[in-house]
Order: sequence, then C-alpha cells, then structure tokens
Amino acid sequence: MNNKNVKWDKVFYGRIWVQHVVDTIKTKDILQSFYFKRYLLRAIMAGFILGLITVFVLMIRASLDSYLPGGMTNLIAAVAFSFALVLILFTNSELLTSNFMYFTVGLYYRVISPMRVLKIFTLCFIGNALGGLILFLLLRFSDVMTPEMLVQLENGIHHKTLTAGFIAILVKGIFANFFINISLVIAMQIEDILAKMFVMMFGVTIFAFMAYEHVVYNTVLFTGGLIYQSEELSFVPALINLIGAGIGNYIGGGLIIGLFYAYLNDHHQYHNERLQ
Repeated sequence: MNNKNVKWDKVFYGRIWVQHVVDTIKTKDILQSFYFKRYLLRAIMAGFILGLITVFVLMIRASLDSYLPGGMTNLIAAVAFSFALVLILFTNSELLTSNFMYFTVGLYYRVISPMRVLKIFTLCFIGNALGGLILFLLLRFSDVMTPEMLVQLENGIHHKTLTAGFIAILVKGIFANFFINISLVIAMQIEDILAKMFVMMFGVTIFAFMAYEHVVYNTVLFTGGLIYQSEELSFVPALINLIGAGIGNYIGGGLIIGLFYAYLNDHHQYHNERLQ
C-alpha cells in the first residue's frame, strides 16, 4: 500500500483538530491585540472563578475533615475542584495553563511569533492573579471565610511552600497540566456537552487528588493568604513554588501535549500547504 494514501486523519486527530486549535489561537491573538481590556477581563474572570471554587473546596475540607477519613475528604474536594475547569471553559474565560497547549501548537505551525505568545502568557497570568485578588478582597468584607476555612488555607499554603523542593514542584507541575490538557484534547473530539464536562472533570480530579502543582491555582491560594495575612506565606518559598509550577505546567501542557499532538498531526500531505 502506498503510504501517501494512508488516511492519517483516521490514525491521529487530523487537520480538523489542528485547524480548530489554530482558529482558537488566532481569536485569542486578535482579542489581546485589538480588544486588550476584553481579553484581560476574560483572564480576570478565569481567576475569579478559580478563586470561588478554591473557597468552595476550603469549605468542604473544613466541614468534612472531622467526620470522614482524610482520603475520602480529599476525593470529594478534588471532584468539587474539577468544576472550575468546566466553568472557565464554558464561559470562554482565559486560563494560562490551557493556553500553554494552544500556543505551543501555534508556535509549531508558525502562525504566531514567540514574542506575541510571551505577551499573551504574561497578560493572561496577570489577569488570572487579579481575578483571585478581587475575589478575596470581596470576601474580606464578608463572613464567608470561617476560622476553620482559614486553618485549611494555612495548611494548603504550608504544603505548597514548605514541604517540597524546586524539582519536586516542577515534576508535579508537569503532571498537573498533563492531565488538564489531555482532558481538553479528548473533549475536543466530543460533541455531547455532558460527555465533554465529564472528560474535563476527571482530568482535573486526578491532578487535584494527587496534589500536583498548578501555577494559577497556587497564585490564587497565595493571594488568599496575602489578603488574610497568612503566617505560613513567605515571599521566597512562594516565588520558588510559582516558578517551578509554571515551568512544569508548560512542559506538561505545552510540550508533552501541545508539541506532541502538533507533531503527530503534521501530516506529509500538508507539507506543501502549511497553515498560515
């Protein structure tokens, strides 16, 4: 059989998948180029949603820790945390860690320059952090955060900053964004909304239950610690965590998933018809 006649779209995801990703990249690039404030607001919304779900998880842990074994509480909290990705994606909000995959595909196909990608990543991270900051500033004027929830917040910050070295954080960051983005790749192939939601949730549930490192979640958590004057929050350990988690997240989502599937779907029959 002539290899040129192999139906590559049946073997891998094919040109439709690549075109979908590239169209998404172009839309995001146009947004940040010509509608700067709107793009920033979308990134802020993602951080705000992640903050809301973080507080929800703190409440779950504070409520169940005394009644259930630790493993069961962790599982329930992980499932609850997975709601965040569903809400972010279905509201078209901008989350940095999913952009790692999209824009690495764009870099591979040369539809966007590295400097523009760096600008988008920076803007998206700032927006995500602002969203978490706004959420916790609002909560500071309420009684939502109970003493028990603040204990859980302190425990989370302690675990993130004082129990693991840089390399361990980086490796856990790789696994975190691998599970998030492999879920997104699978969800792209599914039309049914409920099935999409389930696929997205199980990837996030795994990374949350395993306590892997997610740079945006950690930023939101540290923002909460800053607003509530956490005794566990220190600048240098927090910075080390964010740098390690950020690099790991890019490797896991951008290289292992984004670059991997960009290469697999770069079929020979398209070599003379590069995406523009």
